[in-house]
Amino acid sequence: MENTFKNKVVLVTGGSSGIGRATALAFARKGAKIVIADWVENLETMDIIENLGGEAIFVKCDVSNSVDVKALIEKIIATFGRLDFAFNNAGIEGTSAPTQDCSEENWDKTIGINLKGIWLCMKYEIPVMLKKGKGVIVNCSSVAGLVGFQGSPAYVASKHGVIGLTKTAALENAKLGIRINAVCPGIIKTPMIDRATGNKKEVETQLMSMEPIGRFGLAEEIANAVIWLCSDEASFVTGIEMPVDGGFVVQ
Repeated sequence: MENTFKNKVVLVTGGSSGIGRATALAFARKGAKIVIADWVENLETMDIIENLGGEAIFVKCDVSNSVDVKALIEKIIATFGRLDFAFNNAGIEGTSAPTQDCSEENWDKTIGINLKGIWLCMKYEIPVMLKKGKGVIVNCSSVAGLVGFQGSPAYVASKHGVIGLTKTAALENAKLGIRINAVCPGIIKTPMIDRATGNKKEVETQLMSMEPIGRFGLAEEIANAVIWLCSDEASFVTGIEMPVDGGFVVQ
């Protein structure tokens, strides 16, 4: 697996923190060159990679904006001349409210980043990979793409949509050398979960009780799944939605 990523170019959207940062670091440790894209200019992930002796660049990008995404891919090609792997991870939780109370603004923003953003990324990633005749894309869905959650209509709809979009793109590119899969994290200890719980122990305990494995997942555990899906060990795997969730969806 080590040789799979040596000197290859990996794009990680939403790479400034959480699952995105953990995945960027995991690829960097395997010798890949990393492109970190995020809508907030945060160079910490890039600095960590460079301090480890790796190579990385940061590109500010709003994945819901086609001009930004097109410029992102153009920057990658101008800098490295290739794109081998992409982890389309950027996403937001949106505002919690029942379906009838979900605002149009929250709906549009959540769908725009979580679903349209992944479509836009693939729209510009796939042609670059097709020129090489090879590439792997992993899209970040969620257990909320597999089951419903009360009070999160836009988020749940967006994550279900990611799975459908992934399956469609995977079928379209199955014979063209590009594998496309989705990873579905469970409840992972990230800044997003910290915002949801307010770092309150009682709320954390309640959420933790929803996980059959008895704990939160770690961002590094999602990174490991993404690494495997991108590796040659997963060469016969495309179009799947992989839960990495401590057994959440089998309850």
